[in-house]
Amino acid sequence: MKRHINKVAVIGSGIMGSGIACHFANIGVEVLLLDIVPRELNDKEKAKGLTLEDKVVRNRLVNDSLAASLKSKPSPIYHQKFADRITTGNMEDDISKVADVDWIIEVVVERLDIKKQVFENLDKHRTPGTLITSNTSGIPIKFMSDGRSDDFQKHFCGTHFFNPARYLKLFEIIPGPKTSQDVLEFLNGYGEQFLGKTSVVAKDTPAFIGNRIGIFSIQSLFHAVKDLGMTVEEVDKLTGPVIGRPKSATFRTVDVVGLDTLVHVANGISENCKDDERHELFQLPDFIQTMMDNKWLGSKSGQGFYKKIKGDNGKSEILTLDLDSMDYRSKKSAKFATLELTKTIDKVIDRFPILVGGKDKAGGFYRKSFGALFAYVTHRIPEITDELYKIDDAMKAGFGWEHGPFQIWDAVGLDKGLELIKAEGLEAASWVSEMKEAGIDSFYTVKEGNTYFYDIPKKTMEKVPGQDAFIILDNIRKTKEVFKNSGVVIEDLGDGILNCEFQSKMNTIGGDVLAGLNKAVDLAEKDFAGLVIGNQAANFSVGANIGMIFMMAVEQEYDELNMAIKMFQDTMMRMRYSSIPTVSAPHGMALGGGCELSMHADKVVAAAETYIGLVEFGVGVIPGGGGSKEMALRAADTFRKNDVELNVLQEYFLTIGMAKVSTSAYEAFDLGILQKGKDVVVVNKDRQIATAKAHAKIMADAGYTKPVKRKDVKVLGKQALGMFLVGTDSMEAGHYISEHDKKIADKLAYVMAGGDLSEATMVTEQYLLDLEREAFLSLCTERKTLERIQHMLKTGKPLRN
Repeated sequence: MKRHINKVAVIGSGIMGSGIACHFANIGVEVLLLDIVPRELNDKEKAKGLTLEDKVVRNRLVNDSLAASLKSKPSPIYHQKFADRITTGNMEDDISKVADVDWIIEVVVERLDIKKQVFENLDKHRTPGTLITSNTSGIPIKFMSDGRSDDFQKHFCGTHFFNPARYLKLFEIIPGPKTSQDVLEFLNGYGEQFLGKTSVVAKDTPAFIGNRIGIFSIQSLFHAVKDLGMTVEEVDKLTGPVIGRPKSATFRTVDVVGLDTLVHVANGISENCKDDERHELFQLPDFIQTMMDNKWLGSKSGQGFYKKIKGDNGKSEILTLDLDSMDYRSKKSAKFATLELTKTIDKVIDRFPILVGGKDKAGGFYRKSFGALFAYVTHRIPEITDELYKIDDAMKAGFGWEHGPFQIWDAVGLDKGLELIKAEGLEAASWVSEMKEAGIDSFYTVKEGNTYFYDIPKKTMEKVPGQDAFIILDNIRKTKEVFKNSGVVIEDLGDGILNCEFQSKMNTIGGDVLAGLNKAVDLAEKDFAGLVIGNQAANFSVGANIGMIFMMAVEQEYDELNMAIKMFQDTMMRMRYSSIPTVSAPHGMALGGGCELSMHADKVVAAAETYIGLVEFGVGVIPGGGGSKEMALRAADTFRKNDVELNVLQEYFLTIGMAKVSTSAYEAFDLGILQKGKDVVVVNKDRQIATAKAHAKIMADAGYTKPVKRKDVKVLGKQALGMFLVGTDSMEAGHYISEHDKKIADKLAYVMAGGDLSEATMVTEQYLLDLEREAFLSLCTERKTLERIQHMLKTGKPLRN
């Protein structure tokens, strides 16, 4: 039977339940969110004379929880309007409504007795064949479905989302004793294709895959930190972005998640995994027990490993817990010679051999940590999973690791990993030596663009399943390379479509990237059918190379700067007016020039998690790569549908002037950066390049024709310019903006008004580009602009005068 999910019911509206409800709303599914009925009135309800029978009281818990979730940051929802897809209710009045849903997800408190009561109630009302799953983080699935109907048990399993549900990609699926294979296959595919997750089918073992390995890694570190004489700051320095982990690293992450949450999972593993060979590590170290006793649980209690206070001068200061004295002290800087050796190595995976070879305390830390981790994961197979790639997938998707344990082991080498294990007095599982004896010296290999993993029972390399929907650039780069310079790699995606992949630091757009983009268009026009501009780095592009702009401006090389900006503009126009379709695939940060590039492609295939905007005001200039022109053009195209042209133009002006950045791709439609009916959003970023390629091919196969250059852009001249200048005068007079802010805004106003023309006029795109470039260059002569650029280069943050 082909199954469709049009409506889901989420039972339990806490942080996790509301987050799951919001994510289903994100993808267009109708949601029924239910929670319990309050047993007593609060003060506000008493003051209003309400009773426990009033609907507003009976739905108070669910409504308050959802409202709090929608206000939280980062937001659980792609667009606030999507919350309209969620209907709230309670478990007494509205339980019968679950008969109309396609999937029921239980997200109540982690107590088996309560969950079983909820399932007994749901079993009376659900329609046979309806999926029913639990979001438990560790309670055995087999216990939950015990005593339920056969149809219930056939359609029941665990579906463990990680918090926050929108952002963390891991989706663990845990079968019960009688779960249908069809149900597991459906959920696996649905999680990947529709929810945008990394689906991993796990065994019904304590903490499943992600938390079993993740909590071991943290607990192992807790036990080692004092033996190694390391501070909280040092550990967080070593376990953050340098090894491809989140900025919050270890101790900051524990503060955010809550120490009590971590301890709860660790205790569960300790109690239920008596045969675990590292069982002793799941016992709590003394300093963790002290923190629990003191209720120093992290952000939720106001202090944990870090504590934020206000000093005598009124400024906030973050203190750090001293693990020896258990007192808070001022933060200390953490520096290691080993880390200095990795500063020139951009790819995280290439740093690991250097890190484990370090001669200082950092090197010792990495050798100890990775030795313990490598040994542990080998012994979890086949206990928690039969396939090693699932452990790597779970750690990357659930804990934000850039690389999983077996990938890291491959990076340092099989023999080196075994050496690290032996140095810790540990042993790897026997299958590792069997693999080595079979002449296989890595856990993964790449063949013909596909990733293969070592299959332990078969003792051979097998293709990782589910890759057919993906294009993995790392896998095809070497064999499909068509052109390369220091800024880009151009790859043949097949079916006549090229991909231009940025390779610069932070994917900034400089001369080499622009040259590469032009080369990509040349190649595509000559021998191919279409072009995708996409990459699989952390961010699409953080914008133009402002360091280059700064040096030219400081040295007053204005002719060279003019040529550089013109090259940027000309490249954007080349993309728009080429004879082949161009598709941009932004994700993560797509700022400044990265945004301008996307706005000039024929189509944008954006990842849902795209934070896109024209942010040039923050460094004292206006968008100079066609962005200012493009916003004026898009405003003009909207005039045809609106009578109040000045108001429309003002909205586009403010998008640039306020440096607005979308918090999802869906918000970018509101800003006019993405265009409805043309651009599309992909929830699963892993599918993005393949989807972009498909759209480029569709356009090419449909008979793509080179567009005619625009000569019909309506600008309003003095009428708009006067309105803008009055507005900026008022803002400066009211001290809302500085004198320099006003200067930037006035320059932008001049461009978007089309200059000081006496009446509304039709102009060409090139006319607006020339105004834009002139305004950009004039701002680069300003001392305040150079100060802002210098500040951005030093701190990575914009400066407001």
